[in-house]
Amino acid sequence: MSDEINQRRRTFFGAATMAIAATQLGMIGSAQARSGAPGAAGLPTFKLGTNTSFGPLKQIDAGVLNIGYAEVGPKDGPVVILLHGWPYDIHSFVDVAPLLASKGYRVIVPHLRGHGTTRFLSADTFRNGQQSVVALDIIALMDALKIEKAILGGFDWGARTVCIMAALWPERCKAMVSVSGYLITNLDAGKQPLPPKAEYSWWYQYYFATDRGAAGYDQYRRDFARLIWETASPKWQFDTATFDRSAASFDNPDHVGIVIHNYRWRLDLAAGDPRYDSLEKRLGEGPVISVPAITLEGDANGAPHPDPASYRKKFSGKYAHRTISGGIGHNLPQEAPQAFAQAIIEVDSY
Repeated sequence: MSDEINQRRRTFFGAATMAIAATQLGMIGSAQARSGAPGAAGLPTFKLGTNTSFGPLKQIDAGVLNIGYAEVGPKDGPVVILLHGWPYDIHSFVDVAPLLASKGYRVIVPHLRGHGTTRFLSADTFRNGQQSVVALDIIALMDALKIEKAILGGFDWGARTVCIMAALWPERCKAMVSVSGYLITNLDAGKQPLPPKAEYSWWYQYYFATDRGAAGYDQYRRDFARLIWETASPKWQFDTATFDRSAASFDNPDHVGIVIHNYRWRLDLAAGDPRYDSLEKRLGEGPVISVPAITLEGDANGAPHPDPASYRKKFSGKYAHRTISGGIGHNLPQEAPQAFAQAIIEVDSY
């Protein structure tokens, strides 16, 4: 929910329009994704929620961060990097990762800046949440791990980061899977007003623009996250233990600062780092993504999201879209892990 960009706010037409576009584009649903039944990728069956932990995490200095990350699968396997959103963490991929590992992939799932065990190396570093720096974090992680190229997958902030990396550094991205499509922020587009109903969907963004909102998020960050989970995935019956595992990541000392800066920057209420102005200019031009891509959408996504037809032309390489049925909400990798894993395997074959 958090990483839906201001540009796509302009194209938010609601579930009915999305359904029409889905028919026009020949999108398919996957009830199997909900049940864990085996699909075309030959993935093993499992019960959702069976996996509760990645085990001990690894830490590595990368750029301005010491990044905490999970790693599963063979060391010599093709690399898949999975990126979470807000307010979520690496546990969104706790079922996806072992599925991919079972097919021989080396899967790396990092905590984004401001989450979990990821920390800034210096107290003096700007706690910056603008879109380009999050992508640069993952490039730095790949460099630190000596990974030249990877398949990238993500949702929310993670999907935005995947799109940015694929657009600006296609030589580092073999293929990509993005939930809710093309999510690169256009600051100028975000300045344009929307109809009241569409603006209402972004209430939290305006709340964060105030000092009261920043203080409120700091004080009630778990209550806030639970509310977002419930509204963004209205049919997802997650239990308290599942929520608590992810909510622990919001205790990161930089969490509030990063989240607040991200949303204020998107509303042009907080400055980014001028060192990245050239990158943001390129991103604001809406660069086309040429690497092989699959976009996914849940049929019960309660977060604002763009109509798939609005971003189809942003992908110039081999491309497919899938709408995942069965009451799947915004946290698609955790709600439909098999569908997400299948998309990674499929795009790897493009």
